[in-house]
Amino acid sequence: MMKLLIPLDGSPGELRAVNYVISHLEIYKTMPQLLLLNVQWKVATANVKLFIDQTTINDYYLEQGMAALQPARDVLKTAGLAYEYHISVGPPAESISRYAHEQGVDQIIMCREGQGGLQNFLLGSVLAKVLQQTDCPVLLVK
Repeated sequence: MMKLLIPLDGSPGELRAVNYVISHLEIYKTMPQLLLLNVQWKVATANVKLFIDQTTINDYYLEQGMAALQPARDVLKTAGLAYEYHISVGPPAESISRYAHEQGVDQIIMCREGQGGLQNFLLGSVLAKVLQQTDCPVLLVK
């Protein structure tokens, strides 16, 4: 069974990747396994941990990750498609590449625009880094 990974960060246009997969399912011989991934930036430095316990920090990551994944989960549920989801913590590109490798993903499907803006300028393009770091094909959806 083919595994497709769709990384999601909560950006408004990223549902295009999910909708692309839904509208192009006929190109696959069998129904692919759909994996949704959200990566949360690690906010818990040593100083933060002095004031906030790890359980609260983990709850924050989970809450933010679920919020970012919810629109895609709703679309896939409406389409009647099964999926799995995972929330990682760390640098996005490295986390996406590592998860794809660990799961034996056949293809990563990403949108061109992520959170963007100043964050994208300062941190570099997550897409460009994923392209450099992963071994599997990456499909870019405009």
